[in-house]
Amino acid sequence: MIKIKEGVGNEKQAPYWSRFRKDMKKNWGLYLLVLPVMLYFFIFYYGPMYGALIAFKDFSPIKGILGSDWVGFKHFADFLSSSDFGKLLFNTLKISITSIIVCFPAPIILALLLNEVKNPLFKRSVQTFSYMPHFVSLVVVCGIVKSFVAQDGIVTVLLSSLGLVEKADLLSFKNYFVPIYIASDIWTDIGWGSIIYLSALSGVSQELYEASAIDGASRLRQLFVVTIPGILPTIVVMFILRIGGIMNVGFEKIILLYNPLTYETADVISSYVYRRGLMEFNYSYSTAAGLFNAVINLLLVTTANKISKKVNNMSIW
Repeated sequence: MIKIKEGVGNEKQAPYWSRFRKDMKKNWGLYLLVLPVMLYFFIFYYGPMYGALIAFKDFSPIKGILGSDWVGFKHFADFLSSSDFGKLLFNTLKISITSIIVCFPAPIILALLLNEVKNPLFKRSVQTFSYMPHFVSLVVVCGIVKSFVAQDGIVTVLLSSLGLVEKADLLSFKNYFVPIYIASDIWTDIGWGSIIYLSALSGVSQELYEASAIDGASRLRQLFVVTIPGILPTIVVMFILRIGGIMNVGFEKIILLYNPLTYETADVISSYVYRRGLMEFNYSYSTAAGLFNAVINLLLVTTANKISKKVNNMSIW
């Protein structure tokens, strides 16, 4: 039997499980609190991963997942060679990249502006009104958006009076779908997204502001030399996570806003998976398309994390 002496480099690795058991006995209440969260993720996130097998099978509900015939990468090949693939990929990337360019900085800018507000009542009021749309049901939000951009909607009337658009239902024009989608995203998420940056701003040392003020730095100069560098690690982490979801444009909002007239610019991989899987009952093909999407997202977040770690030594792991 091999004994590990104290003082050897492996001394921290050997007693891990004994320390874990001791910590579990000491803090059993905390482990009990985290148990429902772990069960939730295992049941609703890791458990359904078993169903990804049907992407490699010619799935039949009668035969079941294990009983269905194995076809390998047939459905992946069919998806990648389909006439819709190029359009779906382009639309997905176009909406995601536009969203990153326009929507990602919006909560940061709002947080920086609120950080400069000295009136607490005005600051709380702005925060409350900016948070509210996030808690409204997505179905209701899309209904409001449709009303705003309808032929007699407030947005349509305003833009048509300025000569920017013609007075018609804007969602019936394929060129207007992406701007409407992005604008509604900003409206619903800018306030909620600013919370994490406001929390990061509260952690920036006030001594740095005082020191920079003594050196003669203006408020604008302090923004670039103190405030932004102070929240940069948070920005980097959020950006990496955003890159990881670049292929994951949510189908819920898409299917609530698009119509056959805007399929050319609005149809993305997730909405295509929904249509082929739940409406056309082509489960194996849609699962293959969805799995392809997930793998690309994993590669993107891993690559973004490595690049960030090399460039500025900031990463998630």
